[in-house]
Amino acid sequence: MKTVALIGTLDTKGPEIGYLRDRCRELGLKTLVIDSGILGEPLEIEPDISRAAVAQAAGSDIDTIRQAGSRGAAVHEMMKGVRQVVLDQYAAGRLHGVACLGGAEGSVLGAHAMQALPIGVPKLLATPIASGKRHFGPLMGLRDVMVIHSIIDILGLNPISRTIFDNMAAALAGLVEHGHPINLDTNERYVAITMLGNTTKSVMAAKERLAQEGIEAIIFHSNGVGGPAMEELAEKGLFIGVIDMTTDELADELVGGFHNGGPERLRVVGRLGLPQVVVPGCIDFTVHGPPEAVPEHLRERPLYTHNPVFTLVRTLEPEMAELGHRFAERLNEATGPIKMAYPTQGLSIPSYPPDGVFWDPEADAAFMAALRQDLRPDIPILDYPRHVNDPAFGVEIAELFLEMMNREKEGQN
Repeated sequence: MKTVALIGTLDTKGPEIGYLRDRCRELGLKTLVIDSGILGEPLEIEPDISRAAVAQAAGSDIDTIRQAGSRGAAVHEMMKGVRQVVLDQYAAGRLHGVACLGGAEGSVLGAHAMQALPIGVPKLLATPIASGKRHFGPLMGLRDVMVIHSIIDILGLNPISRTIFDNMAAALAGLVEHGHPINLDTNERYVAITMLGNTTKSVMAAKERLAQEGIEAIIFHSNGVGGPAMEELAEKGLFIGVIDMTTDELADELVGGFHNGGPERLRVVGRLGLPQVVVPGCIDFTVHGPPEAVPEHLRERPLYTHNPVFTLVRTLEPEMAELGHRFAERLNEATGPIKMAYPTQGLSIPSYPPDGVFWDPEADAAFMAALRQDLRPDIPILDYPRHVNDPAFGVEIAELFLEMMNREKEGQN
């Protein structure tokens, strides 16, 4: 029998977790109830792993956590404990999936533990905060967490909550029986490529060209999560190299936008020594909500409606220059083969000569000038008279990567 962990603050969600536990058992699953609560005693349920044990796993005790000084500080400590408990159970082979029922704090507690598990391990989270104008990053992180809108608050058993919990149990049963975690212990190695809608055509062409050589590409959406997820998997040894076609996550980090990839973006692959081709694709914009939600200080810039919920905002000349410096700083850390490729006819769909709404050759030149000024002289910068989304450019970038890999093989022989 497979075992699923059920995480909940049992001082408020005891009956609901108990209901989910019973449904899972009826479907042939073993259960491991983990109490992530802090204050009161469990309601109508006896946990398999108590809150005291969770606190101990965090390197503390429950009384100390209760006196942490604020609710947030207490939750932060319990997050570490829940995560460690789940990791220990999984490492021991006693855990095959995990589910959580929670409000705001309870969801964050459960999600923090889920994000420690490998891709493919079933992770289900039901919460009322999976709705409205919410940021889902804290719930999903870089993992395949399945977030379910509970419709109502998780307090009581009624036709709505029972339906949600019944379906969760059914999903868990199906996933642990027929799904599987990702297998990284394999001789198969892949090439990672970053992409957005603005680079889809060129990336598709690059992927096809690599396939002609028997190399499979895995594509990551460069949306602030995709890039860091790619880099994390690179650290785990999944890739033989990277074509970083879409590096907009640095622009969003600088200007402020949805696709902020964080300060480690564009550093990890280089430090690993993996061969990489880097393209400044889509750095000429940052991503925001619908036009009325674009920050007021950005509204006078050139704008492009990508779809009804996303507006692209042009990065200006001083920002492009700063991006050039940042690209150079991060790429200079690379220990392996690396080449920069620059498409001179536009960095995104709205940027094309002579009258694309984002066409700004002076701003783009500022990026290149700063990049050339700071980049290590042994890192080549190759200009291509193409648009970034031209399929021919994608083929040429794939060819550049293949040439780099062949030279790498020749150097090893």
